[in-house]
Amino acid sequence: MAFPVAAAAALGASFLLVTRLERLAGRWHLSEAILGLVVALAADSPEISSAVTASIRGQTTIGAGVVLGSNVFNLAALLGLGAIVAGRIVLHRKVVVLEGTTALWVAGMTLIVVSTGMGAGAGLGLVLVVVVPYVIVSAVPAARLDHLGLPSRLATWLGRAVAEEEQELSPAIQAREKGSFDLSIAAASLVVVVGASAVMERSAESLGHHLGLSNLIIGGVVLAAVTSLPNAVGAVFLAARGRGPAVLSEAMNSNMLNVVVGLLVPALFVGLAGTSGGGLLVAAFYGGLTALSLGLAFAGRGLSRRGGLAIVLGYLIFVTIVVAR
Repeated sequence: MAFPVAAAAALGASFLLVTRLERLAGRWHLSEAILGLVVALAADSPEISSAVTASIRGQTTIGAGVVLGSNVFNLAALLGLGAIVAGRIVLHRKVVVLEGTTALWVAGMTLIVVSTGMGAGAGLGLVLVVVVPYVIVSAVPAARLDHLGLPSRLATWLGRAVAEEEQELSPAIQAREKGSFDLSIAAASLVVVVGASAVMERSAESLGHHLGLSNLIIGGVVLAAVTSLPNAVGAVFLAARGRGPAVLSEAMNSNMLNVVVGLLVPALFVGLAGTSGGGLLVAAFYGGLTALSLGLAFAGRGLSRRGGLAIVLGYLIFVTIVVAR
């Protein structure tokens, strides 16, 4: 019973954490793009906590599996299922390029780190080469991007892309009324998420080994899917409301934060041993499905129901191969 109880506690606490952070971000006057990053980080807290807990305990295969498996699941649930439910997710090509450039870079660097045995520090540095400028561009109002010293044409293009994304994020992720105890509730919720995720990871590992499941299945499929449910529910809701760029932003930002905070930063202290083999398989599917999703989105100026089915099919193939190993 520990696993379902811990999963329910993690999901409930994640919801409270997201709503309170929305209010705090509104009070602190953060931009909509940065608010989207904050919400994505909060929604990622179950998988990040589970991955870090597993890595600290030396279960690096489970830890890496949770992070990379969650990224594969996110693409299927957030973009694929979102497009199926909504019928179509409309996306501006500039937004696809803005989000996709960072997403493809992070996915590519992740695959290189896992496949070559590159040190976590070097991998993190290469990832941040693109992630840091992306965060800076997201934080600066579109009208002030020319103050960053960028070439005028690039600043103009980025300004338009950020403005288009802001138009979608603004009504999709709004801070509700302020509360007197938002910060305290957010802190308490984070503690519950971390604690529940640790219990969930331990109980899933114990139950999985009792059933004869490999660490790759436990981390890359079971824990990855369960801990990603907060993101999936939110994205399907946004897709049904026609907020395509908000869904794309949530999916790509969630995956980026998973890699940086859930995989590479902990690996600085515990290493990446045990991520080869099965971890390489998951990383390859993460990179491939990212490229497929963005390619379909760019070519079709969004994702149709058929495109969503193709992404979900890719995830089902991934699960089949992992289970059959």
